[in-house]
Amino acid sequence: MAKPKKRYVCQACGSVTSRWQGQCGDCGDWNTLVEDAGGVVTAFSKKHNLQGGGSKIEMVGLDAEIALPDRMVTGIAEYDRALGGGIVPGSATLIGGDPGIGKSTLLLQVAANLASKGKSAVYVSGEEAADQVRLRALRLGLGKAPVKLAAATSVRDILTTLGDDAPDFLVIDSIQTMHSDMIEGAPGTVSQVRASAHELVRFAKERGTALVLVGHVTKDGNIAGPRVLEHMVDTVLGFEGERSHQYRILRAIKNRFGGTDEIGVFSMEAEGLNEVANPSSLFLTERGEELAGTSVFPALEGTRPVLVEIQALTVRLASGATPRRSAVGWDSQRLAMLLAVLEARCGVSFASTEVYLNVAGGYRLSDPAADLAVAAALVSALSERPVPAGTVVFGEVALSGEIRPVAHSALRAREAAKLGFDKGWVPKGVKGKDGLALAHFERLSALVDHLLER
Repeated sequence: MAKPKKRYVCQACGSVTSRWQGQCGDCGDWNTLVEDAGGVVTAFSKKHNLQGGGSKIEMVGLDAEIALPDRMVTGIAEYDRALGGGIVPGSATLIGGDPGIGKSTLLLQVAANLASKGKSAVYVSGEEAADQVRLRALRLGLGKAPVKLAAATSVRDILTTLGDDAPDFLVIDSIQTMHSDMIEGAPGTVSQVRASAHELVRFAKERGTALVLVGHVTKDGNIAGPRVLEHMVDTVLGFEGERSHQYRILRAIKNRFGGTDEIGVFSMEAEGLNEVANPSSLFLTERGEELAGTSVFPALEGTRPVLVEIQALTVRLASGATPRRSAVGWDSQRLAMLLAVLEARCGVSFASTEVYLNVAGGYRLSDPAADLAVAAALVSALSERPVPAGTVVFGEVALSGEIRPVAHSALRAREAAKLGFDKGWVPKGVKGKDGLALAHFERLSALVDHLLER
């Protein structure tokens, strides 16, 4: 028999190596390689015959008729929207976010809503005592919700307790605190997270329980632990937002039962997380008199348009001083590119001007369709000519100065018209919607001339 081979797993990145070394060759961290107790493997023998001894599997065609999964509607519309219409029984969901962002609060509200609809809900906390969870529930006004609470970290104990009476909805807060006695290692290590998640997901699939795992995140915003954790679950949700701002965004990163990039928007209040039916109200200031240096851009999150305000400020400097360029909520490299296009293609120079750009409400934009709105705000701030009230601006700007069409233009225009905007500065080819009068531009220089002529 071939001699067993050992393997060592990096506790930081999950990479595997056949020998121990002080530094991981993949992520560069020191002293993170640990022998995987469950990872002893033997060399494969060519004498094995893989053509027999197994069980035949059933094949189905692509045109086979299958029933769509029934969904549990939580009653929290923004949560249901992010999941694609509700919770699928037997599904496994992983939700991650920064500490204190509201993950536990949201899931406690979801569990309470389901329990009030007659579903059985269990909330297991590995970080807090049951009394601490009860205090939070009282603060949220959920003290009488029929949710079962437990404080435990042993996966074996949790599954034994649930037994045959599997709940409809199970929350594990958090997966990094869970411990499986099937393998050695401290809670939070790569092997423990992988093994604990595997046992919990298998339980959920076998019993039809909707499982939600709360995951810690690293300083880069990625879910801590092995990447295989995200592959094991059906849905991965990211809970985003700045703790200093009111809004929170629940974003679907992976969803086997629906589309990705759908979002649910919440606002953090004293009584918990409240749904925001009109997210644009969070990111648009009260628009009274026309102000130079502002423009409104219809961003797109999944299938939901969100109107945000882009603010620009320019400050003239004495000759010889080095101007600053600062962007909050937008890519600073794209800002530098747009300033270069304005100078090279439109003759608008910012060489002796400090430029400050901000997306209102702490919103973060990555949509290239924001180029035209940013350019309009910059030129408006420099020339002290405001963009007309009731105007939305969107379009991608090329290095040649051309304004290119963007995806879902009709959806953006429809949302703007619905919220009371009556004018739009858009690329060529976009059609007007519901009384929205559109001005089409093929080149950035034409928009600059149009704004300066006002």
